[in-house]
Amino acid sequence: MENTFDLDDFIKRALAEDVGDGDHTTLSTIPADARGKAKLLVKEDGIIAGIDIAKRVAELVDDKLNFEQKLKDGDPIKYGDIAFYLSGSSRSITTAERLLLNIMQRMSGIATKTHRIQGLIAATSCKLLDTRKTTPGFRYFEKLAVKIGGGVNHRFGLYDMILVKDNHVDFCGGVIPALQQVKKYLHQSGRNLRVEVEARNLKEVEEILSQGIAFRILLDNFQPDQLRDAVHFIDHRVETEASGGINELNVLSYAQTGVDYISMGALTHQVQSLDLSLKATND
Repeated sequence: MENTFDLDDFIKRALAEDVGDGDHTTLSTIPADARGKAKLLVKEDGIIAGIDIAKRVAELVDDKLNFEQKLKDGDPIKYGDIAFYLSGSSRSITTAERLLLNIMQRMSGIATKTHRIQGLIAATSCKLLDTRKTTPGFRYFEKLAVKIGGGVNHRFGLYDMILVKDNHVDFCGGVIPALQQVKKYLHQSGRNLRVEVEARNLKEVEEILSQGIAFRILLDNFQPDQLRDAVHFIDHRVETEASGGINELNVLSYAQTGVDYISMGALTHQVQSLDLSLKATND
């Protein structure tokens, strides 16, 4: 199932939240006929993300604004770079400023962190996955930023994949009963959803494999040596994913086990926004 996020609707609602019945500071200080130009100034090294979104924000604020793009999403950036110029109504520029910056700064921080961690494991075949540990209402942007940074998106939500985790297993009475219920549900509902299952030990790995329904096994909180043994036991019969306790300091040791994917919630929920600024200019 495809993500049904409506970008224009989000931007319009975000503008309504910010502007309310008017940008009164702008209305009171800037003449209605004033024309100006601003530049998106990079103030921190990293990976830029959200330029395409910023362009759409500008269009929805004022379709007469001119957007002169200098960089593209995914480009490496350094202090002093200019991502784009925005020119036209000075009032429109100041009204659009905060929303486009909020989106771009957050996205660029995520893209930068993803790119950095993916670089740490670049010599392996392992790929970096995001999770559902995202900001409510902002998931589309955060997952897009992971892709821009070189990572891979996991499921978008609860609706586009079945991921049987520890609580599902425990509430259902075990791995095998849980997966039998999944098979029954898929048959009765007529849905064609991929199934991933979390395993906490090798016994659960064996049980998952015995049911022949999973395309991937999530090996949760395994130490690298345990993970290597599990990956060897699975022997490419299904995809493998590792999660739990993995960070920038140990990610390479996990990737070197031969696991296909590593998922890290920190990509989206432990991120510092990148320092960007929209500044008036005569350039």
